[in-house]
Amino acid sequence: MSKLWGGVFDQATNREVELFTASIGLDERLWKVDIQGSIAHARMLGNQGIIPTEESHQIITALEAIQSELEQGFRAGTVHFDPKAEDIHSEIENRLAEKLGALAGKLHTGRSRNDQVVTDVRLYLRGKVIELSSDLRQMQNRLITISEQHLETVMPGLTHTQHAQPVSLAHHLMAYFWMFERDHARLQDQKKRLNLMPLGSAALAGTSFPLDRAQTAKELGFDAPTENSLDAVSDRDFVIEYLSTASTLMMHLSRLAEELIMWSAPEFGFIQLADSVTTGSSIMPQKKNPDVAELIRGRVGRVYGALMGALTMLKALPLSYNRDLQEDKHFLFEGVDTTESCLRLMLLQVSTAKFRSDKMAEKLHGDFSNATDLADYLVTKNLPFRQAHEVAGQVVKHCVEKKCGIEDLNLKGLQTFSPLFASDVVEKLKPVSVMRARTTQGGTGVVPVKIQIEHAKELVGLKA
Repeated sequence: MSKLWGGVFDQATNREVELFTASIGLDERLWKVDIQGSIAHARMLGNQGIIPTEESHQIITALEAIQSELEQGFRAGTVHFDPKAEDIHSEIENRLAEKLGALAGKLHTGRSRNDQVVTDVRLYLRGKVIELSSDLRQMQNRLITISEQHLETVMPGLTHTQHAQPVSLAHHLMAYFWMFERDHARLQDQKKRLNLMPLGSAALAGTSFPLDRAQTAKELGFDAPTENSLDAVSDRDFVIEYLSTASTLMMHLSRLAEELIMWSAPEFGFIQLADSVTTGSSIMPQKKNPDVAELIRGRVGRVYGALMGALTMLKALPLSYNRDLQEDKHFLFEGVDTTESCLRLMLLQVSTAKFRSDKMAEKLHGDFSNATDLADYLVTKNLPFRQAHEVAGQVVKHCVEKKCGIEDLNLKGLQTFSPLFASDVVEKLKPVSVMRARTTQGGTGVVPVKIQIEHAKELVGLKA
């Protein structure tokens, strides 16, 4: 396996050094974008007269043949990259040399591995941003579908993990829709900084060859070439941005995973997870464990770790390229793989879950989550809220002592605490009435939830 360098060296590289510095086992996934970038570069070299047009065509044809061979090989499971190759760029160029001989060496005219590798990573990540954005939309679409089915499914809304006020299941699930919408927006915003092309920056200072960077950028679908060659080869901000967005998304997935775990416990019973996304116990036959949700919750640490690793790698790194930057792919690929798999598995869990509206309603009985409405009722009778709050508190205290719920009291019982209570108060204290009463924009009432769902449909393209 010939190296892409070595003319000035008299001694062979120590084998341990070769193993320590090689990245082929990691960056082999970049093979397709590496070929894509090389084809665009070769075409530009020919168009600019830097190499003869016929030689440019030969290089492009050979690269296309290598791509076709690799695609067929991956489908058949027969692809094996040379473990002695330094990286995927060396592997592809050596394969090209097998087809073209010395002519293959002309491909590297006007570029360095420094600008080549960062271009590959940008191309790769651009595709992954598109994939993750699409997966997020699928998740959001599923949340909309489920929410439309549960506009009047009432459940306990919590603060401090204590029952607070009744909300609809639709309102609760749509909260996650908006979390994911922010994640989606961050991915779209990242594209503006990600989709710039470093190719042509060469090692650090540009090149004396008359490259047409705009042509190459256009062919590769970049918005424009990068502005500064020093910055271009040493910039990994786009990796940081992706991992930051992925970390936030994973945090959102972890919150949802935690709720699925709690809701599936017998103490809640709000949800029944499908057999296909749960596992059993080797000793306890009755167990049905939410392992997928637990692993999502646990794997957040991987993505957080990847983000912190990438940030640490770049800390105090002088301009321009340093070999430290080879480590970026360890962190990036960990973040990409973990986030993609967790999002897809969360979608599978939510899509196959059975929501138990009967259990949700059952948990509302006697939980005093209608106490605020008891106070609000008195406010409508012109009693100041602080006094109304005091009366409602006395009612709750009485019910706790009598081991009953507010809704179990009749009108006569309520009037012992305030003569302002009238016959209409009984209906207003029902959990579904309490939920429906929240009609402010963004509230849990049926009408505002329908409005937010319509807005959500517009955002994800479900509504023309």
